[in-house]
Amino acid sequence: MNQTVILPMWLALLLCVLALAAVVQFFLLPGVRWYFRRKMNRVIDEINTRFNIEIPEFKITRRRVLIDRLVHDEKVLAAVTQYCETQRLPRSEVMARVNAYAREIVPSFNAYAYFRWGYRVAKYYARWLYRVRLGYTDSEALAAINPRSSVVFVMNHRSNMDYVLVAFLAAERTSLSYAVGEWARIWPLQSLIRSMGAYFVRRNSGDALYRTVLQRYVQMATEGGVPQAVFPEGGLSTDGKLRAPKLGLLDYMLKSFNPAAERDLVFIPAGINYDRVLEDRTLLRKLDSTLPQRGFFSAIATTLTFFAGNVWLMATGRWYRYGYACVNFGSPLSMREYVARTGLDFRALDDDARRGAVAQVGRTLMGAIRDVVPVLPVSLVAAVLIREQDKSFAEIDLKTKAYDLARKLEASGAHVYVPRSDLDYAIGVGLRMLTLRHIVREQDGLFAIVESERTLLEYYANAIMPLVDALR
Repeated sequence: MNQTVILPMWLALLLCVLALAAVVQFFLLPGVRWYFRRKMNRVIDEINTRFNIEIPEFKITRRRVLIDRLVHDEKVLAAVTQYCETQRLPRSEVMARVNAYAREIVPSFNAYAYFRWGYRVAKYYARWLYRVRLGYTDSEALAAINPRSSVVFVMNHRSNMDYVLVAFLAAERTSLSYAVGEWARIWPLQSLIRSMGAYFVRRNSGDALYRTVLQRYVQMATEGGVPQAVFPEGGLSTDGKLRAPKLGLLDYMLKSFNPAAERDLVFIPAGINYDRVLEDRTLLRKLDSTLPQRGFFSAIATTLTFFAGNVWLMATGRWYRYGYACVNFGSPLSMREYVARTGLDFRALDDDARRGAVAQVGRTLMGAIRDVVPVLPVSLVAAVLIREQDKSFAEIDLKTKAYDLARKLEASGAHVYVPRSDLDYAIGVGLRMLTLRHIVREQDGLFAIVESERTLLEYYANAIMPLVDALR
């Protein structure tokens, strides 16, 4: 009993590692989880009191529970059975695939990360780059929305800054859940994005089983009252124009909508515009098939070069913010009222009829988005120059034409953002930004388009061209 036991060094090290792992697992981790759970509960209590935000129970349910609910959902299991029969695969293999899909899609919302960290970073980052403004809102209609409704913001997609800008401006009213593409599924970005409540989507996936899992998650989140933000265009606009909507997520939400259920489904159109889009030249490259498309490392190099250039401008006192960034919120579309008005029941329609009905909803929403896109200084001046693109203007003549266009747009119901309530100042800001970026040149007191930058000028004019064309 008292004899010395000699262990090999590798075994002694292994035992030490196992003992350390046991201490971490059974003593340290429970305390850490308790500490952060208490902080998160305090944040939830604070935002419930301070901002009057009610975070849906579905959103704060543990991720593991949501994954289990999704994997064992009745419709998902039916899809698994059908898939096993058609593909002649063992059920265990197909269930493993479904579990992987669920783990990929389901977020892990963290209220502390969203409201304490994410909100502050979004706020300071957005304000550092832009003069951020909340423009028009249909306040009366928005206030009339039943608090128990499932709210979905539908927006045009101008820049990757859209995620930051809208989340920041909406943070004092709600916490948004975005659908994010596969580009963000890299470590550690994917963990951060999941903690903000976003879920990942494989664009244009041809896997029927994956689409069923994604569909059921979207439907469960919608039925659970999770506020969501959707870009119907499905991707960034490459030419500044609104793109035709992709209806996948809308179809998922509408095909199971029950107008007699407790929750209404309400779509809120949001229009976004910028005086400068960070990715503008990169997006325009995609329109020219003769130009080589940049790979991942090239994109990283371009980003670092852009960042270094801005740091140099700051150091030399020549850096300016990128003008105005503005969001307008239009009149909500209640699907309960829409169904009552049109006599539709999306659940009762066959696939073809439902797709047609969803397409009509999509067109309605895209029209509402188009109507609330803010008219900002750069877009206003760009539209004037593009309409009369072969002319050179004296500053007073250019300002006169921009003034007349702004007044006509306002009279037609468009929302022109006028900083400092001074239209002359606004037009001057737009002209100065275009001149500083060498998109417009000044020579002998006359302003004209730089021919090599005509496409870029059109990009900014296209943001409001549907509103301008409606004047004719």
